[in-house]
Amino acid sequence: MANRKPLISGNWKMHHTHLDAIAVVQKLAYTLNAADYERADVSVHPAFTALRSVQTLLDADSIPIALGAQDVHPADKGAFTGEVSPPMLAKLNVAYVIVGHSERRQYFGDTDAFVNEKLLAVLKHEMVPILCVGETLAEREAGLIEDKVVGQLGAAFAGVSAQAAAGVVVAYEPIWAIGTGRTASPDDAQAVCKAIRSWLSGHYGSDVADRVRVQYGGSVTPANIAELMSQADIDGALVGGASLDAERFAPIVRLGRTGG
Repeated sequence: MANRKPLISGNWKMHHTHLDAIAVVQKLAYTLNAADYERADVSVHPAFTALRSVQTLLDADSIPIALGAQDVHPADKGAFTGEVSPPMLAKLNVAYVIVGHSERRQYFGDTDAFVNEKLLAVLKHEMVPILCVGETLAEREAGLIEDKVVGQLGAAFAGVSAQAAAGVVVAYEPIWAIGTGRTASPDDAQAVCKAIRSWLSGHYGSDVADRVRVQYGGSVTPANIAELMSQADIDGALVGGASLDAERFAPIVRLGRTGG
C-alpha cells in the first residue's frame, strides 16, 4: 500500500448495552499495545446509547481508539423522530461514521441518493465517512459486481471535491458474505478493491486514489485477516461479529496492522 495506515473498525450493530460496551473497550485497551496502535488505526462503533459512555472512557483513560457511529441522519436538526444528527455525533468526538451499510440499504430503505446526503453531511461536520459498497449474491453470479459497486461509488461521491474525497474511507462489503461465515477469497476481494481505487483514480486522479483507505468487510476473523490484508489494495477491515469480543477483535487488529 502507498503509505496508507490500515484502519480496523469494529461495527457492533445492535449489540452491547453501554455497560457491556465499556467492558469491551476496557478489555480491548488492556490487550492492545503501543505497537498495535502505531501500525494500525482502530475504531469501535457502538450503538447510539453507548456512544457517550465509550467516549468518556476513551477520553478519561487516553485510549488511542477512535470512536465511531453506525449511521447518521443528514440534517443538522429537525422533526425526525428517532434519528441522530451529525452535530450530535461531532460533539461526542465521533471520528468515523458508517454510511450506506448494506443493512441500512436493505432493511431501512436507504437509497443511493440518501447515502450521498449522509456522506456530505459527515464531511461537512469534519468527521470521516466509512462508505459501504457491495453486491448481492445474485449480482455476483450475474457478473455485475463492478457495475453495482461503481454505481454506488458514483452516486455516493456526487458533489464531493477531490480534497474531501481523499479523506473518505471506502468499505467493500459483499452482501452475501456479511454474517454468513462466507468470505470473498483474498483475490476476489482484491479485484474489487482495486476496481474501487481505479474508479477513484479516474474521477479524482491517482494522488487521491492512493490516499483513500479501502477496507474489506464480510465475516472477517482472526483466521483470515492476515491473508486479506496481504493484498495491495486492502487497507483494513470493517469487522462485524468478531469485533464484539475483545479477545477476537484484538488479534484482528494485530494481524491486520502489517497488511499490504
